[in-house]
Amino acid sequence: MKITPFRLIVSFLAMGIFLFTSCNKDENDSSEEVNFSSDNSMRAAKTDNVTEATFNIIEQAFVENETGGRGITQFSLFSDCTTITVEMQGNVFTILLDFGNSCTLNNGNVVSGSILLEYGPLVSGTYTVNYTFQNFVINGNGVSGGGSILYEIANQNDNPQSTVTESITVSFPNTTVTGTRNGTRISEWVEGVGSGTWLDNVYHINGNWQTKFTNGFERSGEVTETLVYKTACPYVVDGRLEVTQDGLTAAIDFGDGECDNMAVFIYNGQEYPFIMN
Repeated sequence: MKITPFRLIVSFLAMGIFLFTSCNKDENDSSEEVNFSSDNSMRAAKTDNVTEATFNIIEQAFVENETGGRGITQFSLFSDCTTITVEMQGNVFTILLDFGNSCTLNNGNVVSGSILLEYGPLVSGTYTVNYTFQNFVINGNGVSGGGSILYEIANQNDNPQSTVTESITVSFPNTTVTGTRNGTRISEWVEGVGSGTWLDNVYHINGNWQTKFTNGFERSGEVTETLVYKTACPYVVDGRLEVTQDGLTAAIDFGDGECDNMAVFIYNGQEYPFIMN
């Protein structure tokens, strides 16, 4: 099927993808038009972005308050408007992150509500952390649900690693449509371990997930080449993500490790460079 021209608008914030894709047919071509709905793609991308930003908050809270970070963090992700309560009842530990009505974190995210983490003692080098959201809102988007994190102090590479099992529902402003993301996300902390600041952290991300919306739209994502995320950079700097929606499959290649806003959208064997906002 001949489809011309191909027009792409894509933006990627932190670990989220804002994908708007449309293919328009030639005036003399009677082929069926292929269309990636911009509204649905925006919501799917927002769900990814909100989820990744939220996981960053959860993981950093756990690192700063439990895994040897307590009392030695030189520069915290959490600003003074965050109330962090750490308690122990029997062998169960809790970390309550209370952001009040509005709190701007040190990475610029604006949050409200709270997140509760619950976990038992260290067993064979791992913690199992359960997390739930309580009226939590990040950058205007509501987050509910929860899941669990298997946090390993050291994997086969001697790096901390977290495996997240998620079932999170995201609500958006100005619409009744909500999206639920289910899947598994594996994050390996490869640089900046023990430095006392989140600014030099580098993570390798793998996994797959599916997002379903109340309007019937679905989209899946699978990391086919390990994504590299530097917390000091607003963009994914390396790796490839395969995206399937509306019966079509495409890929996004994020580069060669440099912190820049360039990436490549790959569809039907053709490459389309774009700038990430």
